Amino acid sequence: MNVIQNLKWRYATKAMNGQAVPQEKVDYILEAIRLSASSSGLQPYEVLVVTNPEVKQKIRAAAFDQSQVTDASHVLVFAAWDQYTEERINRVFERNNQERGLPNSATDAYRTRLIGMMSAKSAEENFHHAAKQAYIALGSALVAAAEQEVDSTPMEGFDNAEVDQILNLSEKGLRSAIVLPLGYRDETKDWLVTMKKVRTPKEELVTLV
Repeated sequence: MNVIQNLKWRYATKAMNGQAVPQEKVDYILEAIRLSASSSGLQPYEVLVVTNPEVKQKIRAAAFDQSQVTDASHVLVFAAWDQYTEERINRVFERNNQERGLPNSATDAYRTRLIGMMSAKSAEENFHHAAKQAYIALGSALVAAAEQEVDSTPMEGFDNAEVDQILNLSEKGLRSAIVLPLGYRDETKDWLVTMKKVRTPKEELVTLV
């Protein structure tokens, strides 16, 4: 299938059958996340891959008992930085410069300007910016999963504070942004599986300027 066919095939799966997703497919999806676009290349988030049944059960309770969490093979939790700090930004730029064979001075002006911009914002503004970057990576994950014919269900419907506590995210300077169960659809239980995919017509969605 090409990417358009992949996207026509995928939908937000409402019931999963518990079948394991092969590790090579999970790794493919994670690599797509790693290669995703990100503002200034900072990638201000981490992805926690949850397979422990007990942890999945706790997340399900925090996600208003959505069964996909426990019936999925893997649950990806996108956790964004709770704050942009000089240390975090410097670490990214230093790695980039090292990989590209550049002296740190090559990016001093841009890095200094970026640190100044982020330092002027509140912690909550910083978190929301970081969470938006996680959502960009989520898009890459959804497309990659569809390409691998792995079902996925992006979830915002969960208690963020509870998930943060379950995964000890605050200790890492992170806050949960979105949850993505990966697995395979249960065609006997999923009411949405036979439904036609409906999206906004192109004429209403796209405006040529």
